[in-house]
Amino acid sequence: MSGVMGPQRALGILLLSVLLGLPTVGRSDSPGPCGQAQRIPTRFSNALSATQFLQRVQPLDDDARESAIRDELLAGNLPQFLHRLVPVKLNVPAPISKTVTLCSLPDYISIGSDSDFVITPMRLGTALRIARQFGFLLPTPRMVDAIYAQSNIHLAPQPLTPSADMRSVAYFKRHNTLILAQRAALDSPLDLLIAGHKKDLVLTNQLWTHPRRVAIYGWHRVNGHPIQPLSTVHGARYADYSHGVRLISDTAYVDGVATPLLKLLQDPQYAFALTGEGPIQRITTLLGTLMATGSN
Repeated sequence: MSGVMGPQRALGILLLSVLLGLPTVGRSDSPGPCGQAQRIPTRFSNALSATQFLQRVQPLDDDARESAIRDELLAGNLPQFLHRLVPVKLNVPAPISKTVTLCSLPDYISIGSDSDFVITPMRLGTALRIARQFGFLLPTPRMVDAIYAQSNIHLAPQPLTPSADMRSVAYFKRHNTLILAQRAALDSPLDLLIAGHKKDLVLTNQLWTHPRRVAIYGWHRVNGHPIQPLSTVHGARYADYSHGVRLISDTAYVDGVATPLLKLLQDPQYAFALTGEGPIQRITTLLGTLMATGSN
């Protein structure tokens, strides 16, 4: 199913926006305060394409594959379209009555070029290391909802048959092929905000209770409801084909004023609008703990 908005999808997105108090935002040719991601390295001209990368990691065990994913991303082997940051707005209700603008990657982290890329599932520790290196954070469930509601393109989820191979390169490649076919049918710019095709790795206070787990949420259906409720069932080293890593800049804008996102996530006046659960306690310590337990 493409991103063409039929009545059911439009109604679902509208209801999600109303429920969360989200502004309805379409694409602007001007990204406002967000601009370009400055800390993502420039991709080398001889960097591996997605096809080459998948061939290289096919025979590797999980640990070696994870190391290869980390090395490629830290070296800047990401498509150019992922350097564009897209504004996503959340309203903070009275008595604050402010608008927080997040700067999100338009799509999930991928390896390769604009013409040959693969959305790349990865362990929580890898995702957090990439995020820290590039100046980003993982989203919260409330942010994932906002991204879906404000996306220009909504892809219908395409679950694959569950099996012992869900964490394999073959499954990653198969799911990516399905997503690329959906995108090709739209013939739309790659740097548009897009959602619906993966579950998100997210931040939540529940990770304090389960520090050796990964929190996942999302994979919204066309009616705006997610397939995956917030879950901490899997261990921090788990990653299957359905997982995606969407990064949010660690600088947000409160009514246009640059503000550290970490500060807002711990502020009782702002945090509920950003998380749906109130402040994320001692978030810097939590991130350090998660990186240590979710690494190779």
